[in-house]
Amino acid sequence: MNRSHFTLCRPIGTKTFVLSRSAQEPLVVFCVQQARTFCSFIAPVVRTAAEVIPPDHRFDEFPSRHESFNAADAAQGSMIVNASLDDASECARITMVHARTFSLASKLLPASKRRAAYALYAFCRIADDLVDQADHDNVSELALQLDAYRNELQAALDGRPSGPVFREVAWVAREYEVSPAPLFELLDGVRRDLEAHTYATWPELEQYCEGVASSVGEMCTYVFGVPAGPTMLTQAIQYARTLGTAMQLTNILRDVGEDAQRGRCYLPADDMARFGLTPQDVLSRGPELARHPGWAPLMAYEVSRARALYVAAMPGIALLDGDAQRCAAACANGYAGILTAIEAQNYDTISTRARIGRLARVGILWNAWRYRAPAPDLSALGHGPRIVWEPNAVASNADSLIRLA
Repeated sequence: MNRSHFTLCRPIGTKTFVLSRSAQEPLVVFCVQQARTFCSFIAPVVRTAAEVIPPDHRFDEFPSRHESFNAADAAQGSMIVNASLDDASECARITMVHARTFSLASKLLPASKRRAAYALYAFCRIADDLVDQADHDNVSELALQLDAYRNELQAALDGRPSGPVFREVAWVAREYEVSPAPLFELLDGVRRDLEAHTYATWPELEQYCEGVASSVGEMCTYVFGVPAGPTMLTQAIQYARTLGTAMQLTNILRDVGEDAQRGRCYLPADDMARFGLTPQDVLSRGPELARHPGWAPLMAYEVSRARALYVAAMPGIALLDGDAQRCAAACANGYAGILTAIEAQNYDTISTRARIGRLARVGILWNAWRYRAPAPDLSALGHGPRIVWEPNAVASNADSLIRLA
C-alpha cells in the first residue's frame, strides 16, 4: 500500500482548474467572507481560553495521559478553586486546562453537545489520572479508589449523583440516552494500567485500546447523534470505536519515552521482535534506543497501522448529525497529524515528545470548520469498518504489512 493512501488532511477539492477573470472577483469575495467568518469564530475561542486557563500553565497539542491532578478531590468537585462555578463550568474548566485543542474543537459543537462532551471528558480524565498515579507501593490503594469511583458512577446513573462531574454525567446519560456500557468499559480499561505493563501481541493491545479509547468514541457517538436511526447508530458506533483505537495508538506512539519512565511498554512484543527489539529495550535503554537500526522501521510500521485505522474510521463521520461532523473531523485529523510530527523527528519519541505546531493546529481547525462530509453510501458501509492485518508480509516495507479490506 502506498503511503499516500494514508493522507487525511488533503485540501477539499484537489482538481486543478483555471477561472476566467470575471469569475475570479466573486470567488475572492467569497474567500474573504469565509476567512472573516472563521476569524470571528476563532478569536473569541482563543480569548476564552486565555481567560480561563492559568497563564503559567504549559500546553501541549493534545492531552498527555500523564498530566495528573488529584483525582479523588476532582471527583468530589474540590479541584476548582472557585466553588461558585456551576457543574457544567467545572467540567469545561477541566477540559480547557488539560485538553486545549479538544476544547477548541468542541467549540464547533452546539452548546448542549459541547457541555456533554466536556462532562464525558472530565469523567474520563479523572479516572485516567487516578491510575497514572500508580507505582509498586500503592496499586492496591488505587484499585480501591477506582472501585469507589465506579460506585459513584453507578449511583449517578441510578439518580443519586454526588459532585459536579457525576451530576453532569448523570445529565448526559439522561439527555442523550448514553448507554452505561461504555462508561463502565472505560473504567475496566484504565484498571488494566494497574496490572499490565507490557503487551505480547497487537490483539492484546487492541483490547486495551478498546477499553480506554474505543469506549470514549462510543460515548461521544450518542452525544453527537446519528440521524439515520438505530440500525445506523450501531454502525456509527463501530466506526467511532475504530477511531478511538487509532487515537489511542497514536497516544502510545507519541508517549513511548514517558511510558517507559513509568515502567510501561505498550508496543506489542511480537511486533518489536520482528525488528530485533524487545519491551525490555524500551524500558531500560533510554534515548539511545532511537539509534537502534530497528527502531525507525518498527515505528514506521506502527504509524502505518494507526493510519490504516484512521482511514477505516473516517467514513463514520458522515453518519453523524451535521452539527457534530466538524468537531469529529477536527479531533480525527488533529490526532492523525501527530503521526506526521512523529515522522518529522525521525520516530524518536523516547527523548522528545512529538508536537503539532500552533500554525498547524489553526490549519486543522480551519479545515474542520469548512469540513462537509460526503453523503454516505449506506449500502456500502456494511456493519462498520473492517481491517485485515497481514503479519506474514515482508517486514522491510511497513506499509505492505497492513491493508484495508
